[in-house]
Amino acid sequence: MAKKSKRNSGPKPGSNRAAKLEQRRLEREAASSSVTRPFEGLAAECDLVALREFVPSALVELPLATPLEGRSLTLATVLPGAVAALVRNEGDDVAAYVGLQLAAPGSDPAADLGAAIEWARTAEPGTSLQSAGADADTPRLQDLVVADAAPTITVHQDFNWWIPEGVEVAADVAHTVSHANDAIMPSARLSGDGLVAAWWVDAGEKAHLRWVRPEDEDALMAALSRVHAAGGLNLGEGSRFAGSFRTHGLLVPVFDLDPEKHPDEWVAATVEFGARLDEALAVDAPLTAAERRSRDGLRSRQVTLR
Repeated sequence: MAKKSKRNSGPKPGSNRAAKLEQRRLEREAASSSVTRPFEGLAAECDLVALREFVPSALVELPLATPLEGRSLTLATVLPGAVAALVRNEGDDVAAYVGLQLAAPGSDPAADLGAAIEWARTAEPGTSLQSAGADADTPRLQDLVVADAAPTITVHQDFNWWIPEGVEVAADVAHTVSHANDAIMPSARLSGDGLVAAWWVDAGEKAHLRWVRPEDEDALMAALSRVHAAGGLNLGEGSRFAGSFRTHGLLVPVFDLDPEKHPDEWVAATVEFGARLDEALAVDAPLTAAERRSRDGLRSRQVTLR
């Protein structure tokens, strides 16, 4: 009588190993789905959200806890082809760039950046990383940078920095850069007392101010409602509160602005609005009936960016 085969066909559905593997998979999925504020804990959180979601062209310096050896590292809004990272020669130096806006993003942007930075440590010049491919063991951005360091941001009005200085490129590459430059909208990061992550953009018929705020969403909505009920939800003449959107766990108030004004002309009014908002945030009392009506109206103009 022939003996039954004892070939191992892998762990049985009820085996301990299969159960452990399944538990690990579920834990990874739960961790990914729970990352509502991927850049939380970083001084650069609000600006990183802006740079990832709506700033066209900018470069960011953030100090690493362990710097890359023999090369610089720069975060960029978007790289050619929306790749996750690239390394290139720039004269006698080697420069690594890591992208924030990706063609194939993962579920955790901080892990995407962590994977790209680790790849950039040893990648050869002239190579690029198409997608980050982060997993449960990937260090997140918070594990790699100096958390309380403010970012150094350089805003560009074109994508000419895609091509290293002094390098002649093929006609198709030059066409790609030219096409990207034609589509860009002029942008600026407002600089003033208390202003962090307040971004101006000229969208053509209108300009906009998008201010990424670090506060708890409910607390910020209550404060906006108080300011609105008091008639102060504006940046003065030529401005209108347009609404707000939620992204990466943060609330972003948006104002329509007169595009004829230079972005610097909005700094004083934005600082004044920020002071009104801070006063409202400090109020502990329940919302009044008028403030609740304002809150209902503001929520009706709120959207979520996924």
